[in-house]
Amino acid sequence: MSPFHISHIFVLALALQAHANPFSFSWFHKASTAAQDQSWLWGWAWGPDSIVSIVDRSPPVTFPSRPAGFGGELSDPLLGYVIPLNSFTIPCTNGSFASHIDPPNLGCPSLCSIDPNIPERLEPWIALVQRGACQFVSKAREAQRLGAKAIVVGGEDPEITGKPDTLVNMFSPEDASDVAIAATYIKYSSYAELYSFIATSNTSQAGLKTVSLLIRSEFSAWQWYSPILTFLTILFIPSSLTFLTLVIHRIRAAHAAQRERAPEDVVKSLPWRVWTGSGWEKHEGVSPDKSLTSNTSSLVDDTDVERGETPAAGPTTSAEDEDPIWFNTQVECAICLDEFVKGDRVRVLPCKHIFHLDEIDEWLIQLKKLVSQMIMMDQAFFCLCQHLTSRASSALSVRQT
Repeated sequence: MSPFHISHIFVLALALQAHANPFSFSWFHKASTAAQDQSWLWGWAWGPDSIVSIVDRSPPVTFPSRPAGFGGELSDPLLGYVIPLNSFTIPCTNGSFASHIDPPNLGCPSLCSIDPNIPERLEPWIALVQRGACQFVSKAREAQRLGAKAIVVGGEDPEITGKPDTLVNMFSPEDASDVAIAATYIKYSSYAELYSFIATSNTSQAGLKTVSLLIRSEFSAWQWYSPILTFLTILFIPSSLTFLTLVIHRIRAAHAAQRERAPEDVVKSLPWRVWTGSGWEKHEGVSPDKSLTSNTSSLVDDTDVERGETPAAGPTTSAEDEDPIWFNTQVECAICLDEFVKGDRVRVLPCKHIFHLDEIDEWLIQLKKLVSQMIMMDQAFFCLCQHLTSRASSALSVRQT
């Protein structure tokens, strides 16, 4: 299975797992609490953050907040009086009122009114509660039942819970389509400061202390493209892995091919000969052009030694290893299977097999490995000669049949 298919299967498995159980990635939610409050990456992944501002102060006091994953959207700024729910309600116990001198501001159902002063439903007011004791969506439902237009949930005291004082994402583990009011989350430090402003405020609504609060979302131009960016990111990850795998494979293949090629200087240093029609002329060193080789014999014949003329470079007479008895029985090239004709240049390998010079040079330099160490050269050439000879024998038997 290719890396491209493996990457797609991995991404698909994550998507199916998230759809089946969105709360199974608890490690991801724990890691998210360490993110910065105004991180652009977090906003791109989870949507824009919002701002909670006390507008009846000069200058306005602003707190960062994060909209919930349920309830109404903050498409437009929402202005209203913010009222803590514990200022006029307490938890109900079996239809009766629980006795609380200073009830906590948790906003968990069911709440019963203890103050004759109740916020008017016609006036836009915002409920203020604190995190804990029940689900976020339960707090929103209770605030909606009491007539609030929105709810602000403050964090828990980090000195008591040991949790970091950061913004969190409020989700609902159940269907929350009945919740129509907007909900947003603020840190504990912001909640404590806002609660203090309300307690010392001179403004009241229906006899309850309050301050004017403005909730608005922070949108930027790039957030409109977040679905496209998400799609491109998911598409780019497996594609980049596939491309990287192909590049690595091509680099390794190129290196392997380079190792299989013989050094050109070693191949060119092998002896070569020219067929004169009656025998082989021996040559050493780099072979000249074919046109020059064809005129070698005539240059030697036309030289006048008595007049002091120097013979042109021609056949060598070095006393090297004697040719084996079967050397002159080689009448054709085992590569192209053509018979040698007058003027053909051949390369003589250490095993004494001969091949057309251009063909064997291309084979060794471009295709077949040549061991540059002289100790191993005879063995490498012997294996090559065996391969080429067997190929020639097979082709000859096919011709005879």
